Amino acid sequence: MANKDRKVLIRVQNLKQYFPIKKSFVQKEKLFVRANDDITLDIYEGETLGLVGESGCGKSTLGRTLLQLYTQTDGRTMYYGRDVDEIAPAYVLDILKSLAERKKEYFNLKEKADSVKKQYDALPDGDEKYALRAHLLETEKHARDSFLDIVQLIGGFFVADDLDPVSDILVKEYKAGVECSRLKEKLNNARVVYEGQRSSLKEKGKTANQIDDATQNALQQIKKQEEIIKIKERELEEIRSEIYKLMKKYEGNPDFAKYEVYRDKGINLARLSEEESRKLRKDLQLIFQDPYSSLNPRMTVGQIISEGLLAHKYFDKNDDKLQNYVMEVMEKCGLAPYFIHRYPHQFSGGQRQRIGIARSLALKPKFVVCDEAVSALDVSIQSQIINLLLDLKEQENLTYLFISHDLSVIKYISDRVGVMYLGNIVELAATEELFAHPTHPYTEALLSAIPTTDVDNKKEAIILEGDIPSPINPPSGCKFHTRCRYATDICKKVVPDFEEVRPDHFVACHHKINL
Repeated sequence: MANKDRKVLIRVQNLKQYFPIKKSFVQKEKLFVRANDDITLDIYEGETLGLVGESGCGKSTLGRTLLQLYTQTDGRTMYYGRDVDEIAPAYVLDILKSLAERKKEYFNLKEKADSVKKQYDALPDGDEKYALRAHLLETEKHARDSFLDIVQLIGGFFVADDLDPVSDILVKEYKAGVECSRLKEKLNNARVVYEGQRSSLKEKGKTANQIDDATQNALQQIKKQEEIIKIKERELEEIRSEIYKLMKKYEGNPDFAKYEVYRDKGINLARLSEEESRKLRKDLQLIFQDPYSSLNPRMTVGQIISEGLLAHKYFDKNDDKLQNYVMEVMEKCGLAPYFIHRYPHQFSGGQRQRIGIARSLALKPKFVVCDEAVSALDVSIQSQIINLLLDLKEQENLTYLFISHDLSVIKYISDRVGVMYLGNIVELAATEELFAHPTHPYTEALLSAIPTTDVDNKKEAIILEGDIPSPINPPSGCKFHTRCRYATDICKKVVPDFEEVRPDHFVACHHKINL
């Protein structure tokens, strides 16, 4: 299936993750480790995206930044697994309240970007033009971000000369949506407590009638809450019908449809508060590299797997369904149910990794970052874990970001592969396409280093000279030029564009190969 026909789950635009370095007396300026530097890519629902590159290139940092375990320095990370109405983040209200000011600010930024573009186009090719290019890209990015912040929420309403009525009605819709979300969360918590009470009374030997009598008040409260939610949902629908009527007023404008296509229900993960991120944590999970240090030695397997389920209010701690669910998840992950009361030290490395996988998948996530999930295991166990991950992906329709150094594993498990070098993705393509036609010199060198048993294979391994440059002070232009055998003068001065060279095959290089 062509990527354009698939649903995007996560859209990353110009992501940066910098870590500040503590200033010394000698140091004049504040320095940063540029772990991820201007990464743009789409991750599609139901796919496995492999990520490869040398140690220290920023693979694990990218995975953790997508999950917002690190506070993102810059860029947009849009998540489409939930509607913005469900989470109702505070940043949305800020934008909706100030639409007129933000639209004005956007036009100022666009004017500035257009002015720099004219200046850039007027210059002849040379050092001065190359130096201005970075400033041009930065001003265009600010204008684009400002534009997307508005149109992704209001779509075709962008054509309105007076945005105050639009702002008022959309703020009203937002507040009603927040109220509905809050009431639904409260209802879910009440149901979980109710089920826990019933299980606890059943364990104490109470009859069905006694249990019903004891939980009657709780059940009535739940029903009352359901009625309130229905009323609030009707109010929300009325507000939305008002919005629809207002929309009809602007549909005749020729630019309305152009802006309306930008409207989506994505959530910008980079703009969420810690509390808002916590609500999405069950959707976005991580399988750690080390199966030894990632499990709490003081907790049993059952406690490790159920910890997230209790934190996210899937079950009450007294609910007998909790243990049955944990055992069911264990069985799916290849763990015998009688292991439930054992501790991590009683298991082998492969079994521990299965516990880590069970802990992540118990919450029914939509996106899982597998950070070197098999690298600490021996080869026979690796194949079992990889096959387990593939089976679970099919059963639960999971989406993986699979980080690994092992190109053979990446080739087997991935639908698409991204190649990272010093904080940038330099090549991105379907797995078969990338292995058959590596277009970036760095990808060519990586693939040439794969061990082979084919005696007729005349290809020699391409040895990359020198060490990876420092991410604190990376080279100008293309970061790979210091080790690239095809490098010319332009590589030292101009950052190459990340462009499509074949259908869904993207590469950032001035001297592309195998075209």
